[in-house]
Amino acid sequence: MITLLSHKQTMEQQPKTNKPPHVLLFPFPAQGHINPIIQFAKRLLSKGVKTTLVTTIYIFNINFPNKNNTTSIEIEAITDGFDEGGYMSADSPESYLDTFKEVGSKSLADLIKKLESEGNNIDALIYDSFIAWASDVAMELGIDSGAFFTQACGVNTIYYHVHKGLISLPPDGPVSVPGLPPVERWETPSFVHDIGPYPGWSHTVFNQFTNIDQARWVFTNSFYLLEKEVIEWMRKMWNLKVIGPTLPSMYLDKRLEDDKDYGINLFEVKHNECMNWLNDKPEKSVVYVAFGSAAELQPEEMEEITWGLIDSDVNFLWVVRAQEEGKLPKDVTDVIKRGKGLVVAWCRQMDVLAHESTGCFVTHCGFNSTLEAICLGVPVVAMPQWTDQITNAKMLDEIWGIGVRVKADEKGIVRRGNLASCIKKIMKDKTGVVIQNNAAKWSELAKLAVDKGGSSDKDINEFIYELKHTMTHKRDV
Repeated sequence: MITLLSHKQTMEQQPKTNKPPHVLLFPFPAQGHINPIIQFAKRLLSKGVKTTLVTTIYIFNINFPNKNNTTSIEIEAITDGFDEGGYMSADSPESYLDTFKEVGSKSLADLIKKLESEGNNIDALIYDSFIAWASDVAMELGIDSGAFFTQACGVNTIYYHVHKGLISLPPDGPVSVPGLPPVERWETPSFVHDIGPYPGWSHTVFNQFTNIDQARWVFTNSFYLLEKEVIEWMRKMWNLKVIGPTLPSMYLDKRLEDDKDYGINLFEVKHNECMNWLNDKPEKSVVYVAFGSAAELQPEEMEEITWGLIDSDVNFLWVVRAQEEGKLPKDVTDVIKRGKGLVVAWCRQMDVLAHESTGCFVTHCGFNSTLEAICLGVPVVAMPQWTDQITNAKMLDEIWGIGVRVKADEKGIVRRGNLASCIKKIMKDKTGVVIQNNAAKWSELAKLAVDKGGSSDKDINEFIYELKHTMTHKRDV
């Protein structure tokens, strides 16, 4: 259940009309896509907009047992063709994506018609940009739509230029796009410089722009000062609303009371174990290591990371998903016994990053993790794996100055010496002071963006104004 404001608080903030504006929010059915849209829904709800989250039957069944609670975002479920096992039960990414489009288009349309037949006004459909076909459904039903991008503006600008044929695949050399410094071929997202292994996902990221011009709004989970130059260019193309970072309010502006719940967790969380262990460690003495919900490391990589942490002579908290635990070398057990390390299957990442004992974040650089590090002011060692993470790592290091990228060898493996060197640079060297100061600066700017009158808060208010204007016109007609 996603607890928000009380029913009384919500109703007091709604506009004095017969019905508030009503928005459907349709994320791609993966944790890293659902949670940012849930946070956006909370912001809209707090400002008097009725919000309904549309997810798949599989995600609904394992995460939302009570969709009718009056203190929560309303939840509706549609089929993606894989109701029993979700994405993981498909034969391939291509099979899932194709079936989701075919089955989901009809299921989404049927849901909207059902809601409208029950007296619900649907004033806009905000869909994850990975589900571009949702815009076609909205157009067919005469509903305004908005594309919601969950990745960095700089990354999406590269994808746009590929889509338009302005960047060859793979690139011949460095890539130049508006708002970014030159990006070396190997620094582009993996779908750009190495498109072969994942044709379904490559098509998805480039296809985000196929029908974007028919969307009335484009939303991005970033904030203005973080990507100012790219955002200015994007605003020449679309009605762009920069509404991030979409983190729970209690980690940012604290304007939404008790909003500390990110959204969903697809893995079991060992919260008390993590917090108790961190509480016993000195301030800024812990290296937090996590590579997201999808990365699969080789046993050789796990061994190198283990020894990189040991050689750094620091305390470390390492998230290793249950299916990855068998790859851990025996050496890590001795470190755990001495109290220098803790390995858990999953944790509440923002609570760990916000803890005073945490001094560094070794991360895969997924954009959600990137934003969390920025918002909570934690310096990073960037260890990207694939997709947009590679470009995010460049920005963390060279543009935002809040981390260092660790170099991999010719086999693509980060060796223990390189990892230890980067950790020491942040935790023990003078260079780390500069990085820590930059991290603190960006943290403050992120909080200002979402606070009352901040750039993201203004863009959300502007969207609501435009939504109400259209809503009033349509209802009058």
